[in-house]
Amino acid sequence: MRYIRYAFLATLGIVLISVSLANREAVELTLMPQAIADLVGVNFSISLPLFIVVLGSIVAGLVIGFLWEWLREHKHRADASAKTGEVRKLEREVKKLKKKQNEGKDEVLAILDEAS
Repeated sequence: MRYIRYAFLATLGIVLISVSLANREAVELTLMPQAIADLVGVNFSISLPLFIVVLGSIVAGLVIGFLWEWLREHKHRADASAKTGEVRKLEREVKKLKKKQNEGKDEVLAILDEAS
């Protein structure tokens, strides 16, 4: 399975390098359309290679998606944490009750009672 993963990552790397080399021409990115920029009086623009724009967009989309899912699943993580705390509390209570029940008994019999 490890070799399949390495083969997939190598193939993905080759494809990304190939796309990057094929799209090295510079493109100009502007913040607003020209008509709105003329109205406002400010228009930020930057010139970048096309592959940086494409790969940067993919990375930004992945980061936004991961962040969105992490925020969406917060309630599930909080519920799991509360349940874990409740289970630990109940386990401590069971140990305390078993210890109290086995007070004054022979140690061997107490161990056998705990096992069942």
